[in-house]
Amino acid sequence: MDIADTNGHSGLRDPGAAVNDRGAGHHNLEMITVRTMSPRKATTVLLCAALGLLTGVTPAQATPAGESAHCPQLDPGLPWHGDNRAKLQRMIDERGRCAGKPGPRPVAVFDWDNTVIKNDITDATLAWALKHDKILRPQSWTSTSKWLSPAADQALTAACGTATPVGRPLPTSANTACTDEIMEIRERSRTMGGAAAFVGDWNHRRTEPSYVWVPNLFAGHTPATLMSFARKARAEQLRAPIGAKQTVGTHTIAGYIRYYDQQKDLIRTLRRAGFEVYIVSASAEPIAEAWSGGVGVSRGHTIGIRNQTRHGRLTTESFGCGDDPDALPYIDGKRCLVNQEIFGVQGKAAWNQQDPAHRIALGAGDADTDVTFVADATGAHLALNRNKPELMCRAYDNADGRWLPNPMFIDPMPAKTGPYPCSTAGAVHPDGTRGPLLRADGTVIPDQQDR
Repeated sequence: MDIADTNGHSGLRDPGAAVNDRGAGHHNLEMITVRTMSPRKATTVLLCAALGLLTGVTPAQATPAGESAHCPQLDPGLPWHGDNRAKLQRMIDERGRCAGKPGPRPVAVFDWDNTVIKNDITDATLAWALKHDKILRPQSWTSTSKWLSPAADQALTAACGTATPVGRPLPTSANTACTDEIMEIRERSRTMGGAAAFVGDWNHRRTEPSYVWVPNLFAGHTPATLMSFARKARAEQLRAPIGAKQTVGTHTIAGYIRYYDQQKDLIRTLRRAGFEVYIVSASAEPIAEAWSGGVGVSRGHTIGIRNQTRHGRLTTESFGCGDDPDALPYIDGKRCLVNQEIFGVQGKAAWNQQDPAHRIALGAGDADTDVTFVADATGAHLALNRNKPELMCRAYDNADGRWLPNPMFIDPMPAKTGPYPCSTAGAVHPDGTRGPLLRADGTVIPDQQDR
């Protein structure tokens, strides 16, 4: 059983109801409470937090045999690249409960796919749903995305047909053409015929149409039902051997997922040391919640793409962030959601880097989609290397001396041939073009070799 299954949650949150709590700093409740209560009571709460009582960790769990009563330790038997484990331990010791500093609990935030686990939970859930006829026919395919191109609408309509009544399951397990169109749009943002699947204008640092399109495909289901699909996919993926592939239509994708032992240990150690640990993922929130309990992160600390509901069922409208209704947990959108959901920053201000007291201590990610929130961390920036230019340019430049590049723990990618083009094309701009990647002081990051 997942740890999250035993943490007192009953039933899936209604995203429509949860947004108001989160927007008011719901995830930072203990921090806000400590700031506003009397000094004597604040001291009591902080002492309880140090013992793990506010995180659901018993004192016995907080100090296992052989571990210091004050400084929880990372497992020395789990290999990390270079001296990354020692640097992470130093950050934990300096920021965690063993430091004895008063004030709010430090925060650590992790991306999910290929950061905490190997492979992708959205791909796994979509594949399972297509194989089990769980996608409901929409009123029109254009209703699934305001950026869906006419070519994609025509391709989906032709491949999936109109015989299935609206709101009923499409027979995707038998209809290879329909499955292939959906998978091609998910993977490459194009139709099987090669036409662009999404057109129009969007902020390329705040949203990605293909990312939000997949949650929209589950419109008509309840959040709990989508979570059940993800749990079934999870069981299959964890049973499959490492390296397994699966065929969906005629597309071949990864057929297994594994939690990284190092990340499970890091998250466990952070929580024992008094950190608040969150997941911020570009997966649909019910899908991310089906997985996050496996590393001890509760559903209340799991942030994903949150679709609005109507009469208890998911719609194709999602909640944005700050003052942008289209924003997703994507590049700058992840910073916005961290600021809004964890620190309670509202409106336009949520897009700005906050003062150090209102920023995370540790950020961990694997892709350019994570670079902004990972860079915001004040203690350590953990970068799992998947040869993504904006993230790895910052990691190897290491402007503040706190970047920790690390190969993936399972089946790491080979070193990139040639330098990362940091000085010319390291950054993606809001209009989708690329340009030089700048440091905080405005200087250009030089091209970096993959080390």
